[in-house]
Amino acid sequence: MRAVRVHEYNRPPSIDEVPDPKVSGPLDVLVEVNAAGVCRTDLHIIEGQWAPKTGVELPYTIGHENAGTVLEAGPAVTNVQAGDTVILHPLVTCGLCRACRGGDDVHCENSSFPGVNADGGMAQYLRTNARACVRLAEGLAPAQVAALADAGLTAYHAVRKARPLLYPGTHVVVIGAGGLGHIGLQTLVALTPAEITVVERSEEALRLASDLGAHHTVRADGTQVDAVRDVTGGKGAHVVLDFVGENGTESDGVAMTRDAGSYFVIGYGGSVEIPTIDIISREINVVGNLVGSYNDLDELMVLAAQDKVRLKTATYPLDDALDALNDLDNGRLPGGRAILEPVRR
Repeated sequence: MRAVRVHEYNRPPSIDEVPDPKVSGPLDVLVEVNAAGVCRTDLHIIEGQWAPKTGVELPYTIGHENAGTVLEAGPAVTNVQAGDTVILHPLVTCGLCRACRGGDDVHCENSSFPGVNADGGMAQYLRTNARACVRLAEGLAPAQVAALADAGLTAYHAVRKARPLLYPGTHVVVIGAGGLGHIGLQTLVALTPAEITVVERSEEALRLASDLGAHHTVRADGTQVDAVRDVTGGKGAHVVLDFVGENGTESDGVAMTRDAGSYFVIGYGGSVEIPTIDIISREINVVGNLVGSYNDLDELMVLAAQDKVRLKTATYPLDDALDALNDLDNGRLPGGRAILEPVRR
């Protein structure tokens, strides 16, 4: 099969011919990859940011937002069968450790993360396991939802955590309405009664945010903190969801958070620097967010089937994977996601 492989950090990946994966274990599932999302994390992987954390050996195949068609399943698999269309939870988990048994499978003690620390789905085929497979409702196509496997799942997970804080009369700020943020915004609209302000640099993304239900939009032109203060009556937001997490949004996000409020870090690449006296005197919370659980993904697919969460996408054949990565890196996908289609159906 053909696959997008990283051979050296800080160098573009290549499209190589590699052996097809095979079903070998009783819970293995072999999936024909009909759609693979192109994520900013893929750029960070290519840059080597994840190398110290994963210890992955190069070369390997990237791609952690995957959906497609089941081709074959191991003898113990009962939840999917050949011909089913599925979206894949990004982690392959054991189901036996305490985290898995508690429904917190994101922190599985024995997991692998295809596309991050193991061969991923920017390829024609991917081997995963039964615990990762969520069957798609009739009418949902893999290319429509693939990016929800990580970007959408991460955004949903953060909103799900923030939901108890967003009762009627509260205000939430979304920083960044791009690939993650426009999904988080739709999830906020679907799940909470909060007043929503979106902060973004791109006018096109701000227009999309308004169309998706944002009550206020603020252009990130250097005056965004003051603008958010004005919108929130000088107090700041009860919750700030930072889908960027770099290039100054960290300090902006903290400044936009009202006393006793919560700043959620979802995007990454920068650093949060807050004097401890400010944390205690303002009694603010800084909340980290990883990708969501299997149950989060299952719930998100319900919202997608109800047309309450939709992706703006640009599709590319596998041969154009480097173009997709370049378009993402250079901001040519405002408010949307790039989707590779390794095997088109």
